[in-house]
Amino acid sequence: MPDWITAHVDRYLATDGDEGHMFRGVPTLLLTTIGRKSGEGRLIPLIYGEDNGTYIVVGSKGGHALHPSWYENLVAYADVKVQVKADRFSARASTASGEERNRLWALMANIWKGYNEYQERTVREIPVVVLTRT
Repeated sequence: MPDWITAHVDRYLATDGDEGHMFRGVPTLLLTTIGRKSGEGRLIPLIYGEDNGTYIVVGSKGGHALHPSWYENLVAYADVKVQVKADRFSARASTASGEERNRLWALMANIWKGYNEYQERTVREIPVVVLTRT
C-alpha cells in the first residue's frame, strides 16, 4: 500500500476509528480479506455505505481494467473481517447483481461521485459488494 494509505490505516486502528473513519469527507471502514494466493490476511480501507443493516463497498480500483485484489480475494474466500469505527466483526461478502446492484450503485455514487466516472473508464462492470454481519 502507498504510505498515505498505511498512515490512514495506522491512525484508524490506533484510535478505533476516531481518526480515519471520516476520510476526505467520506466514511471508511477497514476490510480484511484472506489472500487467495498467500492465505494471509489483507487489510484495506474502503469507502462504505449502509443499507438495511449491511455495509456496502465498491470494487472500483479507480476504473482500472482489472478488479482490485481485495475483491478477487473475497470472491475466493467470502468470509471477511470488518471494522467500522471501534466495531469489529466477521461478515460474509457477496456481490450484488441486477436491480439490487443498480440500487446500491446509486447509493454509493451519492457518497463518492467519482464512481460513475470510474465506471465510464472501464468495460468491466464494477462490483458492488454487500458485507453481511455473521
